[in-house]
Amino acid sequence: MSEKNDKHAKNYKELSGAEGREKISELVKGIKIAMMTTAAQDGSMSSRPMAVQDVPFDGTLWFLASIESEKIEELAKDQHVTLTFAEPKDSKYISLKGRGTYSQDKAKIHELWNGWYKAWFPGGEDDPSIAVLRVDVSEADYWEANSSKLILGIKYLTAAATGGDVPTGESGHVKV
Repeated sequence: MSEKNDKHAKNYKELSGAEGREKISELVKGIKIAMMTTAAQDGSMSSRPMAVQDVPFDGTLWFLASIESEKIEELAKDQHVTLTFAEPKDSKYISLKGRGTYSQDKAKIHELWNGWYKAWFPGGEDDPSIAVLRVDVSEADYWEANSSKLILGIKYLTAAATGGDVPTGESGHVKV
């Protein structure tokens, strides 16, 4: 959960439903890569970059992956997934939690397919190793600065000088 009880979290928000989904959609828009974390076989966490589909967030995120990959094996044993997004130039950071499932639904593969995937699946969208990975998001935490880097830098300096009395951004928790 976000730093809700942090004394510096003056601009903390709790969102849910359509308002929460809209906030997540706004934050992840334009971020091309998410780090997907699953529970590894030995109980540790395993993370890897995944290409994000360019569609508005509606509570579910979709990915293409190899049916033979470790992430698919890990999801077979534990469906918990965390997706982290970062866009430092815009000071946006998002962590999504949910459940991941997979299939080899040809219609969904066709819907998600674009030419970039040929680098991983040389056989094209009919490659027998393609799996569709679906993550149904249940909650999210986010942190964002609401100013340009210059203004944000000035706010950080002012906050440091005043003991943190200057808001530098917004954070929150979303129940999807």
